[in-house]
Amino acid sequence: MDHSTWHELIKQQLPEGYFGKINQFLDFVYGQGVVYPPREQVFTAIQTTALEDVKVVILGQDPYHGPKQAQGLSFSVPNDLPAPPSLQNILKELADDVGEKVQHDLTPWAEQGVLLLNASLTVPAGQANGHAGQIWEPFTDAIIKVVNQKERPVVFILWGSYARKKKSLVTNPQHFVIESAHPSPLSAYRGFFGSKPFSRTNQFLESKGLAPIDWLL
Repeated sequence: MDHSTWHELIKQQLPEGYFGKINQFLDFVYGQGVVYPPREQVFTAIQTTALEDVKVVILGQDPYHGPKQAQGLSFSVPNDLPAPPSLQNILKELADDVGEKVQHDLTPWAEQGVLLLNASLTVPAGQANGHAGQIWEPFTDAIIKVVNQKERPVVFILWGSYARKKKSLVTNPQHFVIESAHPSPLSAYRGFFGSKPFSRTNQFLESKGLAPIDWLL
């Protein structure tokens, strides 16, 4: 686990010994079978985006459960893999909103202050939501609470009913919440397409004197 600015502040939000329980959980599940992402990438979101740099949070549900897809960043896959359906729709909305991005790896967003956080940080191979409700939600809720404490304004992008439940954790009036349907093919046409989250995010950041995100990197 990365001992960055995140570490102590997350720890304050959790019961005593919770980090130890997470490590026990990881030892167990990675010892049992195939789990995604690779263990060294479980905490990539907070290792790539320092707390002081966070400008935007995009919340996903859990990692992709197919081989070599999950990288520890919500919705992102390596560039040499096809975009999964949700990412295809994100890139379609992005193209309609601000311009075309060809890369499937969203690391350049994370490096600009976009925290690409999943509510569950691991998933068993082939079992979507297979680790939901087991260990991760208190930890990832703690991350959201820590970001909520920031004085500098942050945009929270909540796609779909699961992510939108986390809106109650965003209590700081400085921040801006964008919510819509999920980009999955099941719901994208019910309010995700046309929601313009990328341009709306940048309009808000610029209105607060903050540099916009270059979504096309």
